[in-house]
Amino acid sequence: MQKYNGLQALEKPLASLPHQIRNLILERLRSITQYEPVIGIMGKTGAGKSSLCNALFQGEVTPVSNVDSCTRDVLRFRLRNGDHSLMIIDLPGVGESDQRDKEYAALYRHILPEVDLVLWVIKADDRALSVDEHFYRKVMMAYQRRVLFVVNQADKAEPCHQWSVADNLPSPAQMSTIKAKQNAVQKQFLSHHPVCVVSARTGWGMDALVESMMCSLPYRATSPLTTQLHGRLCTEPVKKQARERFGHAVDEIIGTVESSSFLPAPVRAVIRTVREAVVTVARSVWDWIFF
Repeated sequence: MQKYNGLQALEKPLASLPHQIRNLILERLRSITQYEPVIGIMGKTGAGKSSLCNALFQGEVTPVSNVDSCTRDVLRFRLRNGDHSLMIIDLPGVGESDQRDKEYAALYRHILPEVDLVLWVIKADDRALSVDEHFYRKVMMAYQRRVLFVVNQADKAEPCHQWSVADNLPSPAQMSTIKAKQNAVQKQFLSHHPVCVVSARTGWGMDALVESMMCSLPYRATSPLTTQLHGRLCTEPVKKQARERFGHAVDEIIGTVESSSFLPAPVRAVIRTVREAVVTVARSVWDWIFF
């Protein structure tokens, strides 16, 4: 079954609806199959934003630099895989200077409304987070549901020499440091979502990060996101999660149409009877629409 046939399958349970209403629902369903998620990446210089993107998504996203900031200005990148795409917005890190932070505050307020999720990357050994906290509370609290804190470079957590290269695992002592950092960030920023801890360089913790991203994103954004993940991260559980959330997105669309005040009660009743069937079909054809 091709993508077109997958979309065509959604027409069948809608056949009993008036032509205009059926077309309205189908158009909105097509729009979510073509939705382009927007992911913002932010963090101080050296936090590993670029390496995190490269570990998450297929292809090179931004240059990796260990010396100077690569992202003093906002950079946008479109990742495409077949019919689906993902927009990455690389946001400049805060804390370089008071003047720049004022500029960035205005910039963030302009951009945040269009972003589905912001990955705020923090180095595991960064203890100077007061500037970050101030910026977060001043600029981003209204969008806290869209912010996912990611503590990166877990392999550098003290005592860093104890990281097991063979097993790609932290030692118990490192794990204690990692948990303490995770709890500190959660408490300091009052994060809406659980704080993730990863090592983008080694791949440790990336599966859990993807799961958290899926839970944090709007329903409509999860399925197209999966099309851009590295194959090792696009696991069957991730696909199952995306499939379920796609069903929720479809249900929301039909529910919005059903609740329209201009519709006569008999039409709303018909929509109500087909709603569950459309959601079931949407989940059953998910693989053909997105993969």
